[in-house]
Amino acid sequence: MTHHVILGAGPAGVIAAETIRKQAPRDEITLIGDEPEPSYSRMAIPYLLMGNIDESGTYLRKSPTHFVDLKINVLLDRVRSVQAATKTIVLKSGGTVNFDTLLIATGSHPVNPPIPGIQSDGVHTCWTLEDARAIAELAQPGARVLQLGAGFIGCIIMEALASRGVTLSVVEMGDRMVPRMMGPVAGGMIRDWVEAKGVQVFTSAKVESIEPGKPLNVKLSNGQTLQADLVISAAGVRPAIGFLEDSGILCLLGVLTDEHLQTNMPGIFAAGDCAEAFDKVSGKTMVSAIQPNASEQARIAANNMVAYARGKEAKAVLKGVTQINVLDTLGLISTSFGDWQGVPDGEHVEITDKAAGKHLSLQFKDDVLIGCNSVGWTQHVGAMRGLVEGQIKLGAWKDKLLQDPSRLVDAYQAAAHGQADWSGAHDKHRR
Repeated sequence: MTHHVILGAGPAGVIAAETIRKQAPRDEITLIGDEPEPSYSRMAIPYLLMGNIDESGTYLRKSPTHFVDLKINVLLDRVRSVQAATKTIVLKSGGTVNFDTLLIATGSHPVNPPIPGIQSDGVHTCWTLEDARAIAELAQPGARVLQLGAGFIGCIIMEALASRGVTLSVVEMGDRMVPRMMGPVAGGMIRDWVEAKGVQVFTSAKVESIEPGKPLNVKLSNGQTLQADLVISAAGVRPAIGFLEDSGILCLLGVLTDEHLQTNMPGIFAAGDCAEAFDKVSGKTMVSAIQPNASEQARIAANNMVAYARGKEAKAVLKGVTQINVLDTLGLISTSFGDWQGVPDGEHVEITDKAAGKHLSLQFKDDVLIGCNSVGWTQHVGAMRGLVEGQIKLGAWKDKLLQDPSRLVDAYQAAAHGQADWSGAHDKHRR
């Protein structure tokens, strides 16, 4: 009997296991996870901290017998190493598991900055349900909370903390908030908005040391020392792939895969936050750690695992790696799509209305919108995604957008229907 093994019991692992079961009712499936709770979504943890849901609301599947019903073996253990040549997994508990096909879906882990005192009591990441319990205990109304990092995940955590009525300070080493998603103007607008909501923000600053105690004394690179009852480390994440060293599986930033999500080793696949997948749109491999990617990659990998086990050619193909971030920061919506920083020989236009809290930046290569970011332009989100992901040729509409970027919806409707050259008549009917 064919044995499919999946490392990681998050969204990618669960969807892959379910997909294999649909395609191969009699094959053996083992799902290996290293957390004692039922499979859950990390993206739901902020809503748990806000009090919008309880712990069971984070669970990916509601029935406690879900995996038993599907005849999927769930194993609670950590993986010590993978030996691709012998198709063997060595577990931390000392046991081994053999496989015919393997999916690596181990996700990410938080980056621990090399800061003296980062391991002190009262310093936590916000990544697991165990973390969430510890944070909820300390983040009581009026508590002084310092958060290290104001990236995409950091801003989501920040909103959850602010909702708990704490006194919140955020320290970001970049020169603006969300520096890997937003340009200087947009990042500055998000900072202004957050500060107006009562959050203290330090940009271009680092935490230099954390002195243990109650309270914690946090020394910043700008010379200030802040006292905190709780420090949250949200300094980013990295693919959780350390156990693959000497496995024979090729890794760069993540586990390198082809368009079928297969690694350099036949029968071994990767999906989700740990996968460095080939993006046909940009022609590059990339890690894009968002749940829609994990779900889509898991389905494709699972179908190709079954095909491999049957001796058939892989047919399921990843069309692209979605590069989408839509962020709600204390009520301010911002977005980032595709190559938002642009390319060397591209064209760029942006408009800003700070009084209205609106900013829109568009990046073009030839007559294609390759990336954009926005603050406060919620009505354009669908058009931005459609144009960037669809790589739609804008024709004459590119020049119109360079003159007036706010006409994105008009451009999308015209270009998507193959009417890019019919812009003159459209102008007459502009509202």
